[in-house]
Amino acid sequence: MPISETWLLPDGVADVLPEQAQVIETLRRDALDFLALRGYQLVYTPFIEYIESLSSLSESNQDLDLATFKVIDQLSGRLLGVRADMTPQVARIDAHVHPVHGVARYCYAGTVLHTKPQGFNTTRAPLQLGAELFGSDSIDADVEMIDVMLGLLKKANFVQGIHLDLGHVGLFRSLVKHAALNKATERRLSDLYQRKALPELAEFTQDLNFGQDFYALGRYASDLEQLQAHLSAEIIEDPAFKQAFDALSSTKSAIQARWPELHIGIDVVELRSYHYHTGLMYAVYAPNRAAPLAQGGRYDGIGEHFGRARPATGFSCDLYALSASQCKQVAVVVAPKGTDAALLDAIENSRKQGLSVIQLLGDDDVSSVAAATHQLVLVDAQWQVQSI
Repeated sequence: MPISETWLLPDGVADVLPEQAQVIETLRRDALDFLALRGYQLVYTPFIEYIESLSSLSESNQDLDLATFKVIDQLSGRLLGVRADMTPQVARIDAHVHPVHGVARYCYAGTVLHTKPQGFNTTRAPLQLGAELFGSDSIDADVEMIDVMLGLLKKANFVQGIHLDLGHVGLFRSLVKHAALNKATERRLSDLYQRKALPELAEFTQDLNFGQDFYALGRYASDLEQLQAHLSAEIIEDPAFKQAFDALSSTKSAIQARWPELHIGIDVVELRSYHYHTGLMYAVYAPNRAAPLAQGGRYDGIGEHFGRARPATGFSCDLYALSASQCKQVAVVVAPKGTDAALLDAIENSRKQGLSVIQLLGDDDVSSVAAATHQLVLVDAQWQVQSI
């Protein structure tokens, strides 16, 4: 390989330079401090594990399995996976490593790796930050998780214009079960819903059992009142459907009470990760951003693979994406070389005030420090910080 190509990085992988790295690190610290104040305990998980542990989501893990890099362990000969998501690892901790009785709350922040970008113009190595709540199947747990997610985004200066989308896979899932549809029909409907293809949906549902209900689910996906008005009485009275409908309605009301200025939208046929989630789903969007700022949902029973099935809900976000539009101007003070006690005291005091101080080396002058914004200057026998 020519020397000119040895410094190139793979597609979807990039360096983070000092200015942006400072923003990201500040955001990470603030986010973890915020989560700690809400009772979420920090955990670190290994970057690589046996593939069986990382594939603990059974059928629901097909997409995650495709996103996972796999290598052979030179010690054991077993297949290892580089984590593409930290949720299965935290589930393993909750189920087997740290089995807390009752509700357990965890948070994490670390790099994950994907075989391919998971969205348009996204990195293959996101810095994933998230929170997970295990041990409660109450709507209150989902409300808490959404509230924490919104609070974290507010901490990251995302307030104006953000939009919360709520959905619930239980509506579609219970309707499919009630209508006794086969897997092929279920997949076809899921595809039509996600493409918002109403004309195709109308044609496809004409001859389906409860076809008008499936059409109503797509036609009135964003309006719970209209949806309820256009569903058949048999479906409305179905216990599983009613439970999902009431959970979605109650969650919207509870979040609106906590965040009265927030715009909340409903989409009952937003079926991303349909086989992974088991209940409520939520995502937050900002203007001029196609991908969500943060997203999550309920995934009950996730720890079953490790011998301890527990109700669970959680969310995650990519700190790289959150920090993309932010910048941080850091004051860099240049101090002259020397060992004078007054000068060293001035340098130390400036650092105690949170300033970054660089003392010159050898024959260097201020111009040798490219990021310099201030300098220490001796004025009337007193060292003072002055702008450059």
